[in-house]
Amino acid sequence: MEKQTQNRAGRLRAGLLSLLAVAALAGLDQLIKAWAVAVLQPRGSMPFLPGVVELQFVLNDGMAFSMLSGRRGLLLGATGLILAALLLILLLRRMALAERAVWVLVAGGGIGNFIDRARTGAVVDYLNFQFMQFPVFNFADICVTVGVALLILLLLLDLRRESAAPPADAPKPSHGDT
Repeated sequence: MEKQTQNRAGRLRAGLLSLLAVAALAGLDQLIKAWAVAVLQPRGSMPFLPGVVELQFVLNDGMAFSMLSGRRGLLLGATGLILAALLLILLLRRMALAERAVWVLVAGGGIGNFIDRARTGAVVDYLNFQFMQFPVFNFADICVTVGVALLILLLLLDLRRESAAPPADAPKPSHGDT
């Protein structure tokens, strides 16, 4: 019974630390966006790494690549449900640190953009690659993208481990002890 209580307390502690990390990522995102509104919006754009990345103020009322543009209610409802479920999973579920990091990144970025969309109806974007055609994006987008990329990597590593492991019903090798 005591071990079960310790496991529950450890899981709750990990969950609370995860929620703090999510809040920190979303807070950092909001601070950067506040800077972009105050400094970058009046200018429109400014060089950051010349020829590579410029800071360009853009409001996006859709999601990735401006999909579902103008569908604020749908975006808020769907995103809100997904984020609420994700926060509950982070708080209550036992998981490996790498998996927890993935979901912290996705939730932190998702909440950062959710705040913008709920508050003003559009997400503040400001990072523009100059060397290729790509939508302008922000720190929250980076968090979500890195989180999803890490999730895919973890899934591929799990598949590789599973395919390398012998089947459970395979006969055990004898070591000449017959």
